[in-house]
Amino acid sequence: MIRFTRQQFEELVGEALDSLPEEFAQLLDNVAVVVEERPSAFDLESVGMEASEWDQLFGLYQGVNLLERDTFYSALPDRIAIYREPILLACASRREVLREVRDTVIHELGHYFGMEEDQMPY
Repeated sequence: MIRFTRQQFEELVGEALDSLPEEFAQLLDNVAVVVEERPSAFDLESVGMEASEWDQLFGLYQGVNLLERDTFYSALPDRIAIYREPILLACASRREVLREVRDTVIHELGHYFGMEEDQMPY
């Protein structure tokens, strides 16, 4: 497993968010992006995965996507979790980690914008 401290990993997630095109970045509202070590049993269950598959889930969007919100929408922030351990286990180099973090952030933001799995670029 390649080594990145939690702080280094969080910085990569921040860089991925900072690299978003301005037209997308401006649409981010009421969503928190957090780094967690690994998915919880609840997170895995919510996407139909077994506990033994924890290392296959790199990120998770939880909330009401933009397409399903109405003008009266008011709730706690949506949440995107990026899972550090599964990504580091799957990658063999710093370059792979950088790419996977960016791809995972973009993938989960796709869910926030209302895209389905088969519509995702990654």
